[in-house]
Amino acid sequence: MSETAVAVRGLTKTFIVPFRRERIVAVRDLNLTVEAGQVYGLLGPNGSGKSTTLKVILGLVSATRGSTEIFGRRSSEVASRNAVGFLPENPYFHKYLTGGETLRFHGKLCGLGGMRLKTRVGELLELVGLTSAANRRLAGYSKGMLQRIGLAQALVQDPKLLVLDEPTAGVDPAGSREIRDLLLSLKGRGITVLLSSHLLSQVQEICDRVGILARGVLVREGPLEKLTAIENQIELVLENAPDALMERIATLVRDSGARIVDHRTPQTTLEKLFLEATREERQD
Repeated sequence: MSETAVAVRGLTKTFIVPFRRERIVAVRDLNLTVEAGQVYGLLGPNGSGKSTTLKVILGLVSATRGSTEIFGRRSSEVASRNAVGFLPENPYFHKYLTGGETLRFHGKLCGLGGMRLKTRVGELLELVGLTSAANRRLAGYSKGMLQRIGLAQALVQDPKLLVLDEPTAGVDPAGSREIRDLLLSLKGRGITVLLSSHLLSQVQEICDRVGILARGVLVREGPLEKLTAIENQIELVLENAPDALMERIATLVRDSGARIVDHRTPQTTLEKLFLEATREERQD
């Protein structure tokens, strides 16, 4: 049985609007589980509760009701964050520092030092493809480079769980592709990734499981392959099939000498699933 990286049970978060005596429910009765080693995509329109959910999981915001856990520890415990790396949607960087100095600074904050820190900084710069820019000040970095150095600082303590809030926000297609490749590399290393994103095509390439939020409610959740499957349809991919076989496929496929190369359920796209799941909110 795989280890549970993140467990959210009955999560509700309500914000009170000052001076208006108004309550806004950002997340309502949310339940989801992220298994260790998975890449989990949390999707939804703006204001659907994605960032709030991530902040509650990280212990940055307290829940109104329900609970969240990271590797069996409640998010309210400081120790639960020891195994977590986090990149917020709009990270703040000290632009006067170089890439290498930034990682050394964050490494020291995590208790690293000496040769261990020096080695780790070199490893991370190579991992995110910024070795040649290690001595360049962040003020001269592109948006894509800043996001990659942000990912590197989130990885400095070698976390078991990486939480990313819109990791490709404002990044051009080339930079977005680089970050996607980096996340695939992390997935191959067995690091659990929980991310929110608006780039659905990218999510479809890297995520094992997704949850779609609308108005703070989980409207779809499950393995990506299952969610995007088109019901009541099956595809047959044939190799070396004669034209006559297409006309009499139901009766001739067994005797024609053709070989069934693949047998799968047709897939819709994650974008179509997302638009269908959030149609009601968009209409309002």
